[in-house]
Amino acid sequence: MQGLVLVSNASPVTHFMETESMSNAAVETGTEHELIEVSRKDLPLSCPLPDAPVWNMHPRVYLPIEDEPSGEVVCPYCGARYRLT
Repeated sequence: MQGLVLVSNASPVTHFMETESMSNAAVETGTEHELIEVSRKDLPLSCPLPDAPVWNMHPRVYLPIEDEPSGEVVCPYCGARYRLT
């Protein structure tokens, strides 16, 4: 294939596993994030929130908080905790 550049020797499965373990690092280390309360007007909920500082952003991920029986979700990237009020 022309124009294809190999960036890593890792297989997609290995890369996925490494990404998964890194994404859970905030949760696994016991770092407690402040609980961020959101309301239905904030739905659909995405992390980072629109008012987050630009330097601290990771790719936007939508969190299906309204589907959670507990009304709480944790961002898989940064470990931010959200509660639907």
